[in-house]
Amino acid sequence: MRTAMANRLTPYMFMAPAAIIMAIALMYPLGYMVWGSFRDWNPSQTIGEAEFVGLKNYIFLWNDPNFHESLGVTLRFAFFVVTIEMIIGVGLALLLDREIRGISVLRTMFILPMMIAPVVVGLMWRYMYHPTVGTFNRFLDSIGLPRVDWLGDYALTSVIIADIWQWTPFIFILSLAALQSLPRSALEAARIDGATGWQQIIHIKLPLMMPVLIVTALLRLIDAFKVLEVILVMTEGGPGLSTEILALRISRTATEFRELGVAAAMSNYLLILLLLLTVGMFAFNRWQEARAARLNALVEEES
Repeated sequence: MRTAMANRLTPYMFMAPAAIIMAIALMYPLGYMVWGSFRDWNPSQTIGEAEFVGLKNYIFLWNDPNFHESLGVTLRFAFFVVTIEMIIGVGLALLLDREIRGISVLRTMFILPMMIAPVVVGLMWRYMYHPTVGTFNRFLDSIGLPRVDWLGDYALTSVIIADIWQWTPFIFILSLAALQSLPRSALEAARIDGATGWQQIIHIKLPLMMPVLIVTALLRLIDAFKVLEVILVMTEGGPGLSTEILALRISRTATEFRELGVAAAMSNYLLILLLLLTVGMFAFNRWQEARAARLNALVEEES
């Protein structure tokens, strides 16, 4: 009996050192941030010197209209970029999932934007949106239309377009990989049964790809909530608060206003929001995985 128990514990003993190191590396900074959010903390103090203020920072943010405005901007930005990038990325993957001459070159070109540093992307789009020498306004001039204040009247839309340009390839790559890993027997069976290309997409490809698409959307959603460099370079959060997303407000609160405790509390609000979204999407993903498994089994049975 002692030998059997030792055999069961042996794998855990080998894993324990790595698990302990990972737990310390991940949890200590997180615990530091949570502890700091309960203190009136500024950069000139250690966290132990800062006064303990309980929930004061959280209550302040709960009643702060600027925090609400930044949260609203963040939610709008994340919703539009993830939705549009998913539609375009999956659409391109469905379109390019075929063997034609030069297709590998085309696929490589699509992923180039995501290789560029965010600061460079921000600078590039800022100059293209420039009111006098920018590409878009020069084009409007050439066709006789009035110029547009892209980073003024349409600032949020402009940064959304820049993000879509850079990160749609990420959706495209993962969608294409999911598409090419689908069981060919299922698609062949659908073709034999007379299903059209559109019917194959709606009833076979998308349901089987859905677990991967949900995880992909979740990864982009988390990243969209934390985007900072592109918006900082393009608009610096303006005009007003129209493009000040939560990550930018956290950065300003910590560096410009020197309120580390408030910034930590704001980060914890963002963390809780992302945790709720993650749990919801994982629950939906489990349901979709079960649905895809049933569909796969049904198709294999029919073939």
